Amino acid sequence: MITRLTVLYDASCGLCRTARAWLAARAQLVPLEFVAAGSTEARRRYPALDVRDTLADITVVADDGGVYTGDGAWLICLWALDDYRGLAARLAEPSMHPLARAVVATAARVRNYGRDCDGTCAI
Repeated sequence: MITRLTVLYDASCGLCRTARAWLAARAQLVPLEFVAAGSTEARRRYPALDVRDTLADITVVADDGGVYTGDGAWLICLWALDDYRGLAARLAEPSMHPLARAVVATAARVRNYGRDCDGTCAI
């Protein structure tokens, strides 16, 4: 049973920081903890994870040992949120996974009034 999720995100990317803030501001059924990918803390906690991979796309580590990347990571982030768990369940169909990323990216962009990523992030 998952009781906590750690989200590794690119702290140098404006959109990634905004998505992080958006996720953090939502009511959470499963607590989300945010750690900058590639940071000393991330390397200490998760030495087996490839830093380049965690910087290239969001990575979520569950307290049960599960590791989620890419679309699956966005899906589990939505699943952790109170108001988005139902949507996450609907997006659980593999063909729908990319929409989880789009939901978070769109919400972050709207909240950030058009400021965008510098193009290096994978949101």
